[in-house]
Amino acid sequence: MTTQQASRVCLRRSLLVLVIGSSVFAADRPEVTRPRQTSGDRAVQPNWEETLTITVGAADADIVGSDQRAIQAAVDQVARFGGGTVQVLAGTYRLRNAVYLQSGVNLVGDGDKTVLVKEPSVTTALAADSDWYDQEITLRDPDGFRLGDGVCLRAKDAKTGGNTVLKRTLTARTGNRFKLDKPLRENLWQLNDATCATLFPLLSGEYAEDVRIENLVLDGNREHNAELDGNYAGCIFLQDCNRIYIRGVTARNNHGDGMSWQVCHDVIVENCVSENNANLGLHPGSGSQRPIMRNNTLRGNDIGVFFCWGVKYGLAENNVIEGNRVGISIGHRDTDNLITGNTVRGSAQHGVLFRAEQGPDFAGHRNRIEGNAFIDNSPEEGAVIEIQGGTESIVIRDNEFTDTRSGRARVAVKRGSETKNIVVEGNRLNGLEPGS
Repeated sequence: MTTQQASRVCLRRSLLVLVIGSSVFAADRPEVTRPRQTSGDRAVQPNWEETLTITVGAADADIVGSDQRAIQAAVDQVARFGGGTVQVLAGTYRLRNAVYLQSGVNLVGDGDKTVLVKEPSVTTALAADSDWYDQEITLRDPDGFRLGDGVCLRAKDAKTGGNTVLKRTLTARTGNRFKLDKPLRENLWQLNDATCATLFPLLSGEYAEDVRIENLVLDGNREHNAELDGNYAGCIFLQDCNRIYIRGVTARNNHGDGMSWQVCHDVIVENCVSENNANLGLHPGSGSQRPIMRNNTLRGNDIGVFFCWGVKYGLAENNVIEGNRVGISIGHRDTDNLITGNTVRGSAQHGVLFRAEQGPDFAGHRNRIEGNAFIDNSPEEGAVIEIQGGTESIVIRDNEFTDTRSGRARVAVKRGSETKNIVVEGNRLNGLEPGS
């Protein structure tokens, strides 16, 4: 054996000893039984009996007002002192910009007595080009725009068809020239039909953590607002947030989504209503891990629950999903989710749709549909659950399929020719055919 070979043997033996040693002496760390508030520690804190609370209302409140400025002032004040609760008293609050959530600040209303309504939107073309390094825009018709307004700037590239969508706030003006709160970093040119509209989410969270939103009504005033889709807005819109708890909230009448969260983890939505929204009721969005949607009512939307892109390890449980075009939609790399105990009723097309996507590498695999009730879904000769594309390893078990309508029979499950390992067992069928 050469010296070099001997050194290799010794190294392997040393690594083996280290591995064995680490497994022999590995132990769980001690449980925290007496938590203290320690500087910088947000993971483990005492359960304080009282925390800072600031009230907002039209009268007899710590901060008096009836628009987003009053609520935002309270949120920022509570955040300044490390967190707590903003109590929004009963009343109607009319919003010209989003309320921007902050980490550790809870927003709590008085149930259906606390209503946040979006003001009607106005839209105009840009009257001059703005380049990516600019922080101002020039509006063709500035009527209807005010300082402090939340706006959405949009353009469509005349050559590529690519869309630019930016959300900003108007902060200063001279005539029809407006300063923005942040630079553009994108080109907004007249040749690309650049426009500005007073569009925004009612509640917006970006890079926020540990927030509760409870007991509010959020009304998007759909009839008087242009559309802004769920990649940018909703009655609630969250981007890159963690540990958000939404309870007892009604999100309604939005010309877009009810609730949308993108790249957000451990979002819990329970005991909420999302209804009559133009697009999606609940939109767990791109890359969101471990969402829980429980005991909600999702009614009259285009799609009730839309698993978007790479949504994993989620739970949709005991929801009532009724009167939507599609009840539940699952697709692009949405894997390992459980849909259970839901009532899906009156979907115009499908109760559950597994989207085709772009081949097996992009499909939604290893999802389970168990113990749900499907009632009067899909058109004549349609499928209650349709599995398209190269979707694999789906379990559809112990569900009840019922159809009380006349006409040509519907089928419970329709499998595409490229699907694999689809398990359909233990289901009960009343008035439907099993399917293929």
